[in-house]
Amino acid sequence: MKLSFEKDNLLNGINIVLKAVPSKTTMPILDCILIDAASDEIRLTGNDTELGIETKVDGSILEHGKIALDAKLFSDIIRKLSSEDSRITIESDETLNTVITCEKSVFRIQGKDGEEFSYIPHIERDNYICLSQFTLKEVIRQTIFSISPNDSNKMMTGELAEVHDNELKFVSLDGHRMSIRKVILKDHYSDIKVIIPGKTLSEISKILSGDSESEVLMFFTENHVMFEFDDTVVVSRLIEGEYFRISQMLSSDYETKVVVNKRSFLDAIERASILIRENDKKPIIIQISDDGMVLKMNSTIGAMSAELGITKFGKDIMIGFNPKFLIDALRIIDDEEVSLYMMNPKSPCFIRDDEENYTYLILPVNFNAASI
Repeated sequence: MKLSFEKDNLLNGINIVLKAVPSKTTMPILDCILIDAASDEIRLTGNDTELGIETKVDGSILEHGKIALDAKLFSDIIRKLSSEDSRITIESDETLNTVITCEKSVFRIQGKDGEEFSYIPHIERDNYICLSQFTLKEVIRQTIFSISPNDSNKMMTGELAEVHDNELKFVSLDGHRMSIRKVILKDHYSDIKVIIPGKTLSEISKILSGDSESEVLMFFTENHVMFEFDDTVVVSRLIEGEYFRISQMLSSDYETKVVVNKRSFLDAIERASILIRENDKKPIIIQISDDGMVLKMNSTIGAMSAELGITKFGKDIMIGFNPKFLIDALRIIDDEEVSLYMMNPKSPCFIRDDEENYTYLILPVNFNAASI
């Protein structure tokens, strides 16, 4: 095999497929990136058996072939070679000895047989949806923060993706909060309900350009989801099982509704968070009355209070929250004003817009009113 690339094109392809190379594996071949130039295209592939990424790279095929190269070593070599517009040649022989040449630099490394590499599974293209890269990237950004970071409950490490007619809904939760984002699709589709691993969505969002004119096709089978966009294909296993009954957690009832300027509210909470040290679980206390909203923080290193103007409907309330959960939700809301719906100090708070394009549920925390 003998191939020639511009460094920038090759490095971009490597960076894409690296996201599917496992950090630890008992199968040495999976530590590799497959370079496949057996046909008329050059494709790079990374695969950890749960997540597989394949991308097409522009280059010249001087001799057809395929080889698997250690991903870390290969990426480090290409990254350290000369300027972006320099030309890189990769040549391997029958013994899998591989020579990487760029200007006056020559690297010789040992490859592995490309035939031993695990290709990403073939996915049927019957059941699918189409949306813009911008929309998918935004939906992931606006929900990914509330998945669970540990896998004690597998369902919480993924997101529910549900399609009904022309509506797509993503849902994530971690036991303390829940994020729901809805978007309207251009076309009507068959019903779909799957759980996509959070790792897959996180890596996808890093690759997507976010261009509103470029589309993503999402194909679904019983066990896999495939994303196809630009020159890249991403295939992931789905999380098996029945997702939580979201409808039972949602309520349109409230005793108190507050409309507040998002920027002012977020700034006040972030200022209060200055007084919280790591592992300190002090809540931010929100007191709502006809006079406005008062935010209070009382920690081991200091105290803070701030007053905000609001529009209030219903009863007065004093309620406490983990400030991080409020910050995470408010940061990804683009509206100038946000509406908070509360029932009592022990019931969930809902942040949602009138059309319910987004809904964020945050559980309150207990606090000692005497210490406020």
